[in-house]
Amino acid sequence: MSELLNITAEARANFGKGYARQARIAGKIPAVIYGHGAEPLHVLLPGKQTTLAVRQSNALLNIDLDGENHVTLVKDIQRHALRQTVDHLDLLTVKKGEKVSVEVFVRIEGEVAPGAKLSLDHPSLLVQAEAVALPDHVVANIAGMEAGTQVLASDLILPAGTELAIEANFVIATIDAIAVEEESAASAE
Repeated sequence: MSELLNITAEARANFGKGYARQARIAGKIPAVIYGHGAEPLHVLLPGKQTTLAVRQSNALLNIDLDGENHVTLVKDIQRHALRQTVDHLDLLTVKKGEKVSVEVFVRIEGEVAPGAKLSLDHPSLLVQAEAVALPDHVVANIAGMEAGTQVLASDLILPAGTELAIEANFVIATIDAIAVEEESAASAE
């Protein structure tokens, strides 16, 4: 589950490329907080702390702006094309009990039957979960699966309070037979 990370922000009064560039040179990241029909809040976040916080997927940030807390979910990260540094963040205000759709990774557990191999078609998928209790992943248990088997979205093990945001018959992975050529090449090594 994603943990809530605390970050202190400062209000941003100036806008435009020049001001954003100056903020980044000063080690700050421009961001906007929006959602729930409120006016967008333009803020500056501490660069290093924010960059570390957004490394995890579906990061939840508690933004302290002038003593007022805003629980937010990172919705978009704009990065520099060459350096891959964080240039700007879009943060969505969320509340406890509210469900949001997020992309999570599929974690594979177990081994397929001998003579079979896994082809993971979709390493991540869309789920709905409570905004303040977002899962990091869902589990696909492939233990002993034979060639010709498909892993469907309905076969996944979901954390409590998490629901699929895709069709239950959506194919996540397939179990294929190992070709004879692959077996002989593997045994030669």
